[in-house]
Amino acid sequence: TIRNIWVSLSAFFNWYSREFGLTNPMKNVPAPKFEEKPVEPYSKEEVESLLKACDQSREVNSRRRSNFTMRRYTCLRDRAIILMLLDTGLRASEICSLTIGDVDFKSGKVQVRHGVRGGAKGGKGRTVYIGKVARNMLWRYLVTRDDNEDMSAPLLDGKFRHPLNRNALRRLLSRLGQKAKVLNCHPHRFRHTFAITYLRSGGDVFTLQSQLGHSTLEMVQHYARIAQVDVEQAHRKASPADNWRL
Repeated sequence: TIRNIWVSLSAFFNWYSREFGLTNPMKNVPAPKFEEKPVEPYSKEEVESLLKACDQSREVNSRRRSNFTMRRYTCLRDRAIILMLLDTGLRASEICSLTIGDVDFKSGKVQVRHGVRGGAKGGKGRTVYIGKVARNMLWRYLVTRDDNEDMSAPLLDGKFRHPLNRNALRRLLSRLGQKAKVLNCHPHRFRHTFAITYLRSGGDVFTLQSQLGHSTLEMVQHYARIAQVDVEQAHRKASPADNWRL
């Protein structure tokens, strides 16, 4: 937070100095240092608890009858959200911007569209994939909707059939996390989990970079360090100049 304030003030006074030819009071103020928070992926047990939390509502305490729970009407959608986030590493804005036509259920291909409508950072779209488990859950959710043949309809709907938005997604996962007793439950943590699990399962850093939509390897290398993957070794395997023996 303090660094963000410093960045804002620095940018403003840089403009102020250029525009009016006056001294920049931020010139000699060094950027505050901070310690980055460690990336903590979800464990398998935490994801299982979140999926289980999708099924039933909180226990209702009633004076007239014994305590009871009810099946949540959004349980299929919420399970599909968790599995898709886990399987693709999509950002919150990206998954909320998907339409039904963006998903190929035969191949598992998911198309993140270019531009603002696709929700991708920097407007750069890409292709990601979901596995059979996520595809099956997404199909089970969509068959309950009467607009499932409309390729332009939002893939994930919120209240009154409006597209689910980022804030609603964050609130949903936060509530599920509280119910499942999973701390720090938010969409971006699924992105961390996807990246680290992908590398630990034998995926390479260059494919991961493409899947995550990063323009550089910097963040991917960060994930690689956490996953204890040797980036140098991965590059050695993928180097065309070495492998072609030029």
